[in-house]
Amino acid sequence: MFSIDRSTIYLYQKPIHINKSFEGLSTLVQDSFPGQLLTGRCFIFLNRYHNKMKILYWDSDGFVIFYKRLEKGRFYVGSDGKSELTRREFQMLFEGIKPEKLESRFSLKKIT
Repeated sequence: MFSIDRSTIYLYQKPIHINKSFEGLSTLVQDSFPGQLLTGRCFIFLNRYHNKMKILYWDSDGFVIFYKRLEKGRFYVGSDGKSELTRREFQMLFEGIKPEKLESRFSLKKIT
């Protein structure tokens, strides 16, 4: 069973043609993340408008693709350009939360 909690998550940095399927996405992974394709990691791909997302995942006996199309809005990618995402970053991306807009509710100060 697929579990994002146990997987390392990678974001492919370039927009893709969203009609790519198993072979096309696998080739992109092999070129950009050598040796990672069959490791159970998740690979996220976005189209150029950032309103469609595909996730490629290797289950123990085959590939799985998840596809999400937003009816309104877009997926927001952080401006740091990093490829590996934390679970929290993935959750924010998946839910369309802008990372730059997040602020802490409060900050703790050390009392001396």
